[in-house]
Amino acid sequence: MKAEVAAARALVRQAASVTVVSHVRPDGDAVGSLLGLGLALRNSGRQVECVLADGLPGRFEFLPGTDSVISAPSRPADLIVAVDCSSQDRLGLADGAAGPVGLNIDHHLTNTRYASVNIIHPEAAATAEILYPLIPELGLKIDAGVATCLLTGLVTDTIGFRTSNVTPAVLRLAAELIERGASLAEVYDRGLSRRALSAARYWGSGLARLERRDGLVWTSLTHRDRICTGYPGLDDADLINLVSAVEEAEIALIFIEQPGAKVKVSWRSRAPVDVTPVAVQFGGGGHAQAAGATVAGDLDQVSEQVLEATSAYLAQVRDPAP
Repeated sequence: MKAEVAAARALVRQAASVTVVSHVRPDGDAVGSLLGLGLALRNSGRQVECVLADGLPGRFEFLPGTDSVISAPSRPADLIVAVDCSSQDRLGLADGAAGPVGLNIDHHLTNTRYASVNIIHPEAAATAEILYPLIPELGLKIDAGVATCLLTGLVTDTIGFRTSNVTPAVLRLAAELIERGASLAEVYDRGLSRRALSAARYWGSGLARLERRDGLVWTSLTHRDRICTGYPGLDDADLINLVSAVEEAEIALIFIEQPGAKVKVSWRSRAPVDVTPVAVQFGGGGHAQAAGATVAGDLDQVSEQVLEATSAYLAQVRDPAP
């Protein structure tokens, strides 16, 4: 990746203004990577806008720089940087709202390499892991604020260092971020563990509908659930992590009803089951043990289609054809 890093360094060096953007329904790695890179750029004297089309999830408001997050670019920038986003359509921006993406930094295997310069490391546990060595190579500095944001991305995307892609290098990186001033206790509590009361009630709606069939465990969350519980987001409030912990779940799924007759589907699996192939069937993607897709249709219809395809895929994984 030496040529790509050199090209990225040249883009950053030439840019006086930068827009950093990440994906819709942002998770901790999206937020941490966005803010970490944004802070490093801002500290270098550049004009920086950090853009999340769906806004900032409330539990990440403890991070430095969150007061500058906006839902759409307010002006053209010399450079657009996308972080932790596998395809340009997942940025959630209107066509031409930000301009062409110059730099794309990500760890999703299904990244479509949509930028002029693409730094993609699918083996990384989080995009934050890629950014830690990359930020100094771009001529920027990592202070305590940047370290806190990157540690948040690392902790949340590995669910507290519990995913199969956590290596000794990931743990050493976490230790270095702590040495630079990040608080693991705060990041773990605020970014991973703590939930609003509305989110806990929202979880209850989904847990009441848990079902199981031949290695699959799944549930659904409806628009009415959001209204009744007061949960403000269009995501699952990370309920998928709890569902995937069910003993019988070789593959766990959550179906989340979305506006406009669409359903967000999240898959989680236990190694060695790779759920990206079934997610790709429905126009999605992600990682081997964590993937997602947004599927057109009503909740019952989409659930039936996805469960049938996922069940068939799991049977094939268990007993591959000779």
